[in-house]
Amino acid sequence: MTAPVEEDVKVGFGRMRRVEDARFIRGRGTYVDDVQLPGMLHLAILRSPYAHAKIVSIDTSAAEAHPKVKAVVTGATLDSLGLAWMPTISYDTQAVLATDKVRFQGQEVAFVVAEDRYSARDALELIEVEYEPLPVIADAKTALDPGAPVIRDDKEGKADNHIYDWQAGDKDKTDAAFAAADVVVSEEILYPRVHPAPLETCGSVAHLDKATGKLTVWTTTQAPHAHRTLYAIVAGLPEQKIRIISPDIGGGFGGKVGIYPGYVLAVVGTIVTGKPVKWMEDRSENLVSTAFARDYHMTGEIAATADGKILGLKVNVLADHGAFNGVAQPTKYPAGFFHIFTGSYDYGAAWCNVTAVYTNKAPGGVAYACSFRITEAVYLVERMIDALAAKLDMDPAELRLRNFIQEDQFPYTTPTGWTYDSGNYPVTMRKAMEIAGYEKLREEQRAQRERWAAGDRSGTLTGVGISFFTEGVGAGPRKHMDILGLGMADGAELRVHPTGKAVLRLSCQSQGQGHETTFAQIVSHELGIPTLDIEVVHGDTDQTPFGLGTYGSRSTPVSGGATAVVARKVRDRAKLVAAAMLEVSHEDLEWEQGRWFVKGDPEQGKTIAEIAMAAHGALELPEGVEGHLDATCVYNPPDLTYPFGAYIAVVDVDPGTGVVKVRRFIAVDDCGTRINPMIVEGQIHGGLADGIGMALMQVMAFDTDGNHLGSSFMDYLLPTSLECPSWELGETVTPSPHHPIGAKGVGESATVGSPAAIVNAVLDALKPWDVTHADMPLTPANVWSLTQGRPLRTDLAL
Repeated sequence: MTAPVEEDVKVGFGRMRRVEDARFIRGRGTYVDDVQLPGMLHLAILRSPYAHAKIVSIDTSAAEAHPKVKAVVTGATLDSLGLAWMPTISYDTQAVLATDKVRFQGQEVAFVVAEDRYSARDALELIEVEYEPLPVIADAKTALDPGAPVIRDDKEGKADNHIYDWQAGDKDKTDAAFAAADVVVSEEILYPRVHPAPLETCGSVAHLDKATGKLTVWTTTQAPHAHRTLYAIVAGLPEQKIRIISPDIGGGFGGKVGIYPGYVLAVVGTIVTGKPVKWMEDRSENLVSTAFARDYHMTGEIAATADGKILGLKVNVLADHGAFNGVAQPTKYPAGFFHIFTGSYDYGAAWCNVTAVYTNKAPGGVAYACSFRITEAVYLVERMIDALAAKLDMDPAELRLRNFIQEDQFPYTTPTGWTYDSGNYPVTMRKAMEIAGYEKLREEQRAQRERWAAGDRSGTLTGVGISFFTEGVGAGPRKHMDILGLGMADGAELRVHPTGKAVLRLSCQSQGQGHETTFAQIVSHELGIPTLDIEVVHGDTDQTPFGLGTYGSRSTPVSGGATAVVARKVRDRAKLVAAAMLEVSHEDLEWEQGRWFVKGDPEQGKTIAEIAMAAHGALELPEGVEGHLDATCVYNPPDLTYPFGAYIAVVDVDPGTGVVKVRRFIAVDDCGTRINPMIVEGQIHGGLADGIGMALMQVMAFDTDGNHLGSSFMDYLLPTSLECPSWELGETVTPSPHHPIGAKGVGESATVGSPAAIVNAVLDALKPWDVTHADMPLTPANVWSLTQGRPLRTDLAL
């Protein structure tokens, strides 16, 4: 349930229609594939059919003879130019084109540049590659076995598939807590490999202007400035001669953060041919070869007293990173923010170990609608809480309420050293229960189970599942977090023109989140300029300040903070100009939205528009004030922000077929200050649908030979409106004390919190069979199999 769109707000925060939608709904958006340049050529990539194989030989002669082909390039050619390998954002290396061998199905082997897309793809069929198949590791659990084939034998001295071990927390203290516990519950939990599957696939148009030496790349990236720096490193071009343009993007979800080989190959193509070169992947290429997420094998143990007080948590994780470590995370945290794994509960001891390995799969670890592995951590904790509740025969809502961090404990330092900024978890949980009618749902469920026990087993069984999450978003500050040495601070530039209209330039990049509306509203709130009089510019490195882009829900926590700070700088400058106009001391002025006025005499004042005209005119300004109403800012966030939420899923399960229907979903989110509630609700709607997909249908599967089994939307299923209920949303508002406007971010929250609620609900429905665990996705076949061979309990105290 969402509120209707009322009259669009004119100034400041509030519900209003997105300004960018005017072009989108009319088909006037500009995407990479819309870019057409004179003389543009097209690039297609030859990909390996094998997951692991030596390259014995490559014969490109037939492809080169094709009348429309302009270039054919192999890994050997790139190797001779020093371009065969590129850095990943995890300080690993990745082959741009395979040279010695291929390491996953779909890896790039060669590319063709031709006059049109069809000729380029036809010419791929003319390239003959002789492969010598090698043993395959398609399961992370076998990657470290003695005698396992070494995938990264390109690394000198590398004798196994180990990437790293990483620990957090206090193991001795945690062991002591477990020794004192009355109850210990353990579960082996898989968060399977999934894919962002954006509406728009990845692509680039690269053009090297030989006259100026300027390389312009239109590309599907969430981090244009970071891409510019990495292109300079990889290609050896002067960074000031590189321009990255990221136009409208049809979804990213973390999958368009890193640099894919195809991006680099487009640059190589324009260098080789001297013409603009376009590369756009098809859907199968996107599903098979671009970055995946999750693929975590987790073992969790939770310790508690007999009355349900949680004492400690232990976690061991085996992380499958694929053939190259392309995990998106800050440098100091190889396992990302997984060690914010203690969740929303107050217990004194926790410890985790994460081991990462190489396998013969495409590089994984993208921050897919999550802040660097927090999604996996939340799923683990919320499944463990339900497992503990079942062991204690306690209502899962009551167990959570009994163990929540309390309002007066904030700022709260977790057992692994992270400091949550603010929160009131019990209020949020109780609000979700109130919207759901929680007690009534449980009464209906008991009556339903009584009928089943009495022999009336028609219809479905209802399950009620709960998930409560705390997420850490807004990656920063730069002293703690960087990627490849680039600090996680964002820039902002704001100019107020003489007529009072404004232009805001930002380093973050929208992929549909409504940035052009949200950030204009922040400026409007701070300066009183009508929202529609503020233009937001992003996605062009020649037009915007440096920053690390949009992912990990950084937009509002970091770039939003930058926007508020730069607007306040303009407001302070405007105060000095207004003082000169009114011939008073600036200390005698007060601010109200949109104008400075004289204390005690509100009639004597000047609006921002009047001040802007004077700042550009002949007014004699105070000493030190140069004129104009411009300002810049680099916002270095003091810490992460921590949005949270309570989710309740109600499902109906047909035990005879295994079909799961999500009947209701209640989501109460606290993302601090809400700038535009309509945009917040839209973000939540999308994330909840994403959660249904992950919980019930999405999985990237592989056979024992490393063949990818989800290379189309016939195999990799996505939720539609038919699988989604009418969402029931609520909110609480706990502003972040250290953010300039108190905002925490919400773009990933629903994806983080919803899968556990759905899985917990399905298992709750199957409780009469004593089913306590199942791994996602809970497809009909998987759900049906859970009850087979199990007796139906007639004990109705469930």
